Amino acid sequence: SEAKPPKEESPKGISPVKAKKTPSPADAERRKLRPGSGGEKPPEEPPFTYQLKAVPLKFVKEMKDIVLKEAESVGSSAIFEVLISPSTAITSWMKDGSNIRESPKHKFIADGKDRKLHIIDVQLSDAGEYTCVLRLGNKEKTSTAKLIVEGI
Repeated sequence: SEAKPPKEESPKGISPVKAKKTPSPADAERRKLRPGSGGEKPPEEPPFTYQLKAVPLKFVKEMKDIVLKEAESVGSSAIFEVLISPSTAITSWMKDGSNIRESPKHKFIADGKDRKLHIIDVQLSDAGEYTCVLRLGNKEKTSTAKLIVEGI
């Protein structure tokens, strides 16, 4: 029974403090960016330039127009959807050139690379041109589609 103490020692090697400590995003980035050789990139190039080169900012799937008939559409909802790359890019939404804020009327859904604008309880006044603005660093892309509510 004397053999037991060393067994209890081993978990102590992984000190609980270290196990809980999550690396800061910057640390995680640095680790990801290091090339397999373990060699450092030349210091004069800041790390983020590598990331931007590797991942072009783009709409994998652009927005599509939505056509609703007024009679059917009033009270129903419309969803504009885009697929973006990379998932770290920030999307914002506009209608007819002005920013949409999230509200009971407009829900923004971001799920990884999948971004949606959910327009709830569509009225005639919601018709117009909707734009998804994609930003990453100093780059920007847009995708635009129309919500058409056809009168009877």
